[in-house]
Amino acid sequence: MATLPVTIEPTSADASCCNPASGGVIDDGTAQDLAKVFKALGDPARVKLLSLIAASPEGELCACDLTEPVGLSQPTVSHHMKLLVEAGLVSREQRGRWAYYSPTTGPLVDAAKSLTAR
Repeated sequence: MATLPVTIEPTSADASCCNPASGGVIDDGTAQDLAKVFKALGDPARVKLLSLIAASPEGELCACDLTEPVGLSQPTVSHHMKLLVEAGLVSREQRGRWAYYSPTTGPLVDAAKSLTAR
């Protein structure tokens, strides 16, 4: 017994589910910038480092104060801090032998707004 091909016509509800997103979608450049911010926060050590800096009463922390709280070596902390600086989440100021880090809230706030304010 042969089967006949069946054609199913889309209903109006089916047609609306296939409409591509248009308004409010971020462009490729913005997506790359946002991914850099979120990737920087994709590691628990970097989240903790950012938290330590943001919680500092002075509004900044010396690199020498970052190794013990996260239990990582100085070179590893430096690597994590470099990624946070590149993502724009902290600023770095060299003072003699030591680097001092301050939080910058703009990139994180902007990243959240870019994905939620539609």
